[in-house]
Amino acid sequence: MKVNAQAPPKINGNLVNLTKLPESVKNDDNVLSPPPRTFINQLPDWSMLLAAITTVFLAAEKQWTMLDWKPRRPDILYDPFGLGRIVQDGLVFRQNFSIRSYEIGADRTASIETLMNHLQETALNHVRTAGLFADGFGSTPEMSKRNLIWVVTKMQILVDRYPSWGDTVQVDTWVSGSGKNGMRRDWHVQDLKTGEIITKASSVWVMMNKHTRRLSKMPEEVRGEIEPHFIDCSPAVAEDGRKLPKLDDDTADFIRSGLTPRWHDLDVNQHVNNVKYIGWVFESAPQPILESRELSAITLEYRRECGKDSVLQSLTTLARDGATAPDNLLDGSSQMECQHLLRLEGGTEILRARTEWRPKNANGGEARVAGEISAGSA
Repeated sequence: MKVNAQAPPKINGNLVNLTKLPESVKNDDNVLSPPPRTFINQLPDWSMLLAAITTVFLAAEKQWTMLDWKPRRPDILYDPFGLGRIVQDGLVFRQNFSIRSYEIGADRTASIETLMNHLQETALNHVRTAGLFADGFGSTPEMSKRNLIWVVTKMQILVDRYPSWGDTVQVDTWVSGSGKNGMRRDWHVQDLKTGEIITKASSVWVMMNKHTRRLSKMPEEVRGEIEPHFIDCSPAVAEDGRKLPKLDDDTADFIRSGLTPRWHDLDVNQHVNNVKYIGWVFESAPQPILESRELSAITLEYRRECGKDSVLQSLTTLARDGATAPDNLLDGSSQMECQHLLRLEGGTEILRARTEWRPKNANGGEARVAGEISAGSA
């Protein structure tokens, strides 16, 4: 038999240590037969593989270019990391949230704490996307130079409906001026599927020196940073001018003592995150309210910050006419209102609040009953 020879083959540009490569074999009748199966002649066509790899890299480069953080238009700033975008002439920040299983409560809907976390997240992402984020918790560069931070003094939230697990909500937020030294931030929360606005919120913020913990006037340099982002419009929630009463041991119907923050309740400014106060407010709310009603509105007036070593008391009283006994207001058949106070054990006020409650809808009631049956069976 005769064997044909050829030049040493190359793989990826490197010579293979073979001097002869069988191509075909002639038998005694001079008929060509297929070459023997070897490792070399079973390798893929490297030129085709290289072309495929090149195509993949070109597609990836094109995708990355499309996700470039630089704005294509001045009125729409896109965030390639999914943190939201600025719309409406660069004055409104918009971000979507999918309601996770760990964000829902016993009623199978998102909790008020979940909604407040969404509000806080969009506020910070708005500052960052607008290019005003420095090293503080939402502080601008000029604020950081002066050791200033934002603190919320009042917040009002109206909840028409709570989203459920798997729902997607769209949160819009914007800022306006509030007096000489304050800023107002508003939010709309919309059900992305139906287009229905399910929550509205308004808040007022002022500046504090993070070292002295004293309130500060707004420096002109800071005003120059944030005023171009202000919108001249009415609050998302109309101002509730009713005074929040100060509760004490005699006027409160329910008191819960011994409340202490954990390390993870603190924010980067080393004071308790404002969302944590909601849980403490509900600590003194009577259980029948939580079981038979859902929160429809809440007003919070922050009086003082508290830190990791604070020990608090939560006080709640039921709004009623005359001398109606509290037990007669807890049947769950009508709307009701409560006043609340958080204070240090020494008496210093931390927060005053007002909550409004409505009877739970049929789905909420069914979920609650199902939970009670399950718990009883266990």
